[in-house]
Amino acid sequence: MSVKLHNFMGRFGWEMQKRFPMLSSNMYLKLQFASRAKSQKGYIDYFMSKEEPPQPLIVNLETINRCNSTCAFCTANKNAEKRPYCRMEDDLFYSIIDQLADWGYKGHLTLYGNNEPLLDTRIIEFHKYCREKLPEAFLFMSTNGLILTIDKVKEVAPYVDQLIINNYCMDMKLHKNVEEIYEYAKAHPEEFKDVEILIQMRYMEAVLTNRAGSAPNKKNETKIITETCLMPFTDVFIFPDGRMGICCCDNFEVTNMADLKTVPIKEAWNSDAYKQLREKIKDGRQNWPFCKYCDFIDAGLRMDAVADILAGREMHGARQSLRRK
Repeated sequence: MSVKLHNFMGRFGWEMQKRFPMLSSNMYLKLQFASRAKSQKGYIDYFMSKEEPPQPLIVNLETINRCNSTCAFCTANKNAEKRPYCRMEDDLFYSIIDQLADWGYKGHLTLYGNNEPLLDTRIIEFHKYCREKLPEAFLFMSTNGLILTIDKVKEVAPYVDQLIINNYCMDMKLHKNVEEIYEYAKAHPEEFKDVEILIQMRYMEAVLTNRAGSAPNKKNETKIITETCLMPFTDVFIFPDGRMGICCCDNFEVTNMADLKTVPIKEAWNSDAYKQLREKIKDGRQNWPFCKYCDFIDAGLRMDAVADILAGREMHGARQSLRRK
C-alpha cells in the first residue's frame, strides 16, 4: 500500500511534549474525551442492546511479556519491569487462534501488548498462522523497531495489513535501521503493495496517559476519572499465561476476566464477569476499582471500526473495511 512517516503536529507537537509535558498530555486528553463522547455512547448503547455481545473489535494477544526499550511513560520498559517473565505456550497460542477462526472473527488482531513482539523468535511463524486461519481479519504489528531489519520487514509483510514502527527517540530523528527501512520501502513499493508501513516519530520521555494510574511519569492515585471507557466493549487483552485481563493498561497483569487455558474465548467474552464490568463502566470509570484513576484513551484503529459499525458497515469485515478508506 504505502510507507508513511508520521510526526504528530510536527515540530510544534514535539516541543510541546518536551517543554510542557503535563500540559500537552492534559490538553490532548480533554480534546479526545470531548470529541469521542457521542460516538462512545453510541457504540456502548449499540453493544448493550444486543442479546449476545458483538465480537470484540480488537484482540490483543501478548506472546511474551518483555520489552527492550526505556520509554519513560511505560512500566514495561526494561528498567521498570516488574512482571515475572512469561512466554506463551505454543499449544495455547494455536488454540486461541483456532477458536477465533471458529468464531468467524473479522476484527483487528495484534500479537502485541505491553511488550516488544520481535523479542519472541516465533513471531513471524505466529503471524503466518493467523493470516491462514483468519483471512478476513485485519492483522497489524506494532514494534519499537530497535531490532527490526529490512529482512524482518520482508518476512512479516505478507502476513500483516499494517506494520507500525514507533521510532522512540530524544532528537526527532529516525534510528539508522529505521531510516534504512523507510528508504528501502520508498524505493521498492511493489514489494510492499499489500501492507501499510507506518513509521511514527515518538518522544521517548513524553507524558501520555497514566495507564490506570501506574505510568512511571504520570502516577495517579487520587484524581478519579468519571468518563466512560470503550475497552470493555471493544478489546480482548490476553496475557502470555492465557489469562484475559481488562485491557492494555493492566501493566502488572493483576486483572483476570477468565483463564483461556480452561475457558473458551467466546464464552469468556460473554461471561457474567464481563457483564458486570460493562454495566459499571458504561456510567463511568469511577464505578470500577481498577479503572477509576485511569485516563487512558487510544487514538488507534478502534474508533474507525466503531464509526463503521455505527454507520451500518459491520458486515464488510475488517480487511475490506480498512482497505476502502
